[in-house]
Amino acid sequence: MNSQIIQMLSAIALIITATSVHAQDDKMTSRTASYIAMPAAEGQSQAFAEFLAGAAPLVKASEPGTELWFALRAENTLAIFDIFEDEAARNAHFSGAVARALEENAGVLVEGGWDNGVVANIENSDVLSLKAPVDLYSATTATYIKLEAAPGQSDNLRALLAAAGPIVTETEPKTLFWVALQIDETHFAIFDIFADNSGREAHFAGQVAALLNEKASKLVAGGWEDGVVANVKNFDIIAIK
Repeated sequence: MNSQIIQMLSAIALIITATSVHAQDDKMTSRTASYIAMPAAEGQSQAFAEFLAGAAPLVKASEPGTELWFALRAENTLAIFDIFEDEAARNAHFSGAVARALEENAGVLVEGGWDNGVVANIENSDVLSLKAPVDLYSATTATYIKLEAAPGQSDNLRALLAAAGPIVTETEPKTLFWVALQIDETHFAIFDIFADNSGREAHFAGQVAALLNEKASKLVAGGWEDGVVANVKNFDIIAIK
């Protein structure tokens, strides 16, 4: 990528103007998300995966405010990632039928049970920017990356992530969904899905990844290798709402 493109993307990412803010979908400011990575109890990985796969139709039927819901697997770790239309919808999700069923079965399926294996691992966040889903049900693989801002760099990292959604939308046809999240004052995350590994490879060779790579030494605790690459979690998608 030539230096002019890098400079242009850096300017977009690090200076949030009124225009760029209004370019985002107005509803995005109220969207929330949650991510829960849960270790399967010994010998229960397949049963846990089947439980989550079976939950997708129930989410679809009973949770209109849950806009997107993904069940994920990486060996003995199962995970749920979801997007809600607002805080009320997230609250409804955690008091809904799927959450109750998981609580009832967590003692068998989840290492640590409900409190230590599920509740303790919930990461709630607010949506900063996204690429709307396309070809959703062709996705087979997903990535979640948690980022910690370097001291004093939360605002700049937030700005970079908030500006990245339109760039992904315009330049990454193989990224089927992408969302940037803020967990708390210093912690952020990226979640995205792909039809296959070639889509993931194209994403990590793309403009947003290049920009984050360039700026990570300043913006991300641990820099690119220890703060970004080391925190990449890849999953197989086992169910989607």
